[in-house]
Amino acid sequence: MQFTIQREALLKPLQLVAGVVERRQTLPVLSNVLLVVDGSTLSMTGTDLEVELVGRINLEEPAEAGEITVPARKLMDICKSLPDDVALSFKVEDNKAIIKAGRSRFTLATLPASDFPNVEDGPGSLSFAINQNKLRRLIERTSFAMAQQDVRYYLNGMLLEINKGQLRAVATDGHRMAMCTQDANIDYQERYQLIVPRKGILELARLLGEADDLVNIVLGTHHIRATTGDFTFTSKLVDGKFPDYERVLPRGGDKIVVAERQVLRNAFSRTAILSNEKYRGIRLMLSDALLKIQANNPEQEEAEEDIAVEYTGSALEIGFNVSYLLDVMNVLGSDQVKMILSDANSSALVQEAESDDSVYVVMPMRL
Repeated sequence: MQFTIQREALLKPLQLVAGVVERRQTLPVLSNVLLVVDGSTLSMTGTDLEVELVGRINLEEPAEAGEITVPARKLMDICKSLPDDVALSFKVEDNKAIIKAGRSRFTLATLPASDFPNVEDGPGSLSFAINQNKLRRLIERTSFAMAQQDVRYYLNGMLLEINKGQLRAVATDGHRMAMCTQDANIDYQERYQLIVPRKGILELARLLGEADDLVNIVLGTHHIRATTGDFTFTSKLVDGKFPDYERVLPRGGDKIVVAERQVLRNAFSRTAILSNEKYRGIRLMLSDALLKIQANNPEQEEAEEDIAVEYTGSALEIGFNVSYLLDVMNVLGSDQVKMILSDANSSALVQEAESDDSVYVVMPMRL
């Protein structure tokens, strides 16, 4: 096996593929990346048995076919440390990988390609194509609300739902929920749900570009596969039942606040400085056209901020974890944001003033 490639052409795909590889592994081969030369294509595969990523690069110079696995982190560090415009030559001799670039020469240990595991992927039951920027937006608008290491393992991921041609993403950690819906022209009329694990969602988001290029999605009973021009991403699914998110959506809130998103975000950031570091609680007090935000902490320090808002409804005092409100302000894109409230013990519904494709539910706090 032998090939020559420019450092630039190798580095970016290698960084994405190596990102899937876990640092601490039970199987030595799992800290390796699989390199395969077939014709004029070099493909690189990284996996942790849950998520697999394959990157493909066209080789411009003649190459000798073959396959081998080499340590992912070391190969990436070697590439990073070389000068920008250098060409790398890679060949395998006596079960060692020899990499030459300019005056540098590296010899890496290898493991046979036959040891490299394959993420199982049965037949797909549903496939569709969607613009990369649409899928990326769905993930960016909701992924912050995924749980981390929750015992309710089905919350450590994101629900993707197909229903009546739309694709919806829902994430919750039990204290707040994020939901975003996009028209995707998917020719499937029934409701289809699956839970993609947290790591799979974060790796998929790294692959997706801002452009209108299509990404092809195949959904199977135990896996999801996404294919772009240069990459094939496969992730196992979380086997569990996601909570009925529609029951969580607050209904019938009669108190509506409309405010400038940036003004609100800055005010939350400032008051958060003096909130209790552990509980992060702030108090919102609403009366005619005025929102008063207060925070205090065990050291008897206080912050207070007054903001002019559009508000109709009776006076209301309600507490929230300020981090949850800030997370929402950071992902919304519009100038104005709308909060719908009913009373001090009910969750708030937050969305953009002009659009309801992204909806956020934040539970209140007792202060």
